[in-house]
Amino acid sequence: MQYDPDNIFAKILRKEIPSECVYEDDTTYAFMDIMPRADGHLLVIPKDPARNTLDATPKQLADVMASVQRLSHAVMKAFGADGVTLQQFNEAAGGQEVFHLHFHVLPRHTGQPLRAPGQMGDMTAIAEHAERIRAALA
Repeated sequence: MQYDPDNIFAKILRKEIPSECVYEDDTTYAFMDIMPRADGHLLVIPKDPARNTLDATPKQLADVMASVQRLSHAVMKAFGADGVTLQQFNEAAGGQEVFHLHFHVLPRHTGQPLRAPGQMGDMTAIAEHAERIRAALA
């Protein structure tokens, strides 16, 4: 399958759609999920096109994983989390909905289940969570 340059994450990278950015470097971009399954739920994506891990270059994967690790530490610190769940889906049969490589980073607390998927979050709370993550990165 071919990469669709009009997917929502490509539009976010081009600033055609707003996002709550928490981290950016030369090759990756991290922003808050607007349907958070946990407080601090964020997404990490490569800046260059890649549908998923099946067609990403080794460098894209290495760059994204370095950012995922950095942001995992930040969300643990920002939210006093006991752990982190990483999610990454490949192709429709694998649960992928947006066909731009992305990793979900979800801070986790013992005994606290994830919220149901597909529910819009409170944008004020999401912005506050983003600020906590940015502060933890500083």
